[in-house]
Amino acid sequence: MAAEDVSKYLQQSHERVFESNRAWAAQKKGEDPTFFDKLAAGQTPEYLWIGCSDSRIPAEQITGLGPGEAFVHRNIANLVCNIDVNVMAVVNYAVEHLHVKHIVVCGHYGCGGIKAAMTPKDLGLLNPWLRNIRDVYRLHEAELDAIKDEAARYNRLVELNVIEQCRNVIKTAAVQKMYAKNGFPIVHGWVFDFHDGLLKDLNVDFKKILADIQKIYNLTE
Repeated sequence: MAAEDVSKYLQQSHERVFESNRAWAAQKKGEDPTFFDKLAAGQTPEYLWIGCSDSRIPAEQITGLGPGEAFVHRNIANLVCNIDVNVMAVVNYAVEHLHVKHIVVCGHYGCGGIKAAMTPKDLGLLNPWLRNIRDVYRLHEAELDAIKDEAARYNRLVELNVIEQCRNVIKTAAVQKMYAKNGFPIVHGWVFDFHDGLLKDLNVDFKKILADIQKIYNLTE
C-alpha cells in the first residue's frame, strides 16, 4: 500500500471514531435528555475494575455496566504491584474517595502477558513487569508442573495470577481499613473466556484471604 493510501486510510479510520461518538451522544440524549447533565454531575461507581490492557476486553461492554458504574484500571496481565504508583493510586482513590463496593480483578484465557512471562527470552523493559507473573508460577510450581497439557497449564496460571492479584489488593491499607469500618469493598476474581464471551467467577473467598493475610499484612491500625 502506497504512503498516500496509508495516510488516507488512517484519516478515514480516525474520522470513523468521531462519527461513532456523535451517533452515541445523539442516541443517549434521545433516550434521556438529562443523561449528560447527570454524567457531568459526578461519579458514584460501585465497581473498581482492574483488568488486562488487551483491546478485546472492554469492561463495560462485557458486563453491561454503563457510564459512571465502573472505575477502570487496565495494565498488561492485570497486575497489582505494590510499587506501581499508578495502580496503588487507583485503588486508593476508588476505595477512599469513590467508596466502591466491589473490586474486580479480571484476567482472560489466552493472555499474551502470561505467555510472554513463561517464554525464556529477554524482553527488555517488560522483564521486571513480567517477573511478577513468574513469581506467581514459582508460588504454585508443583500444581502447574503437574498439568501436562500446555494450554491447560497457561489457563490455570491465568486463574492463579488473578487470585494472587486479589491477594495484593486485599493487602492494601485502604481496602483493609474501609472494610473494617464499613463492611466493603469486597474483592472478586474473574476470568473472561474469548471462546464463549462469558465471565468465570473464581469464587475468591475474600473474608478468608483477609483473615489469613492479616497475620502479616494487617494495616488496620
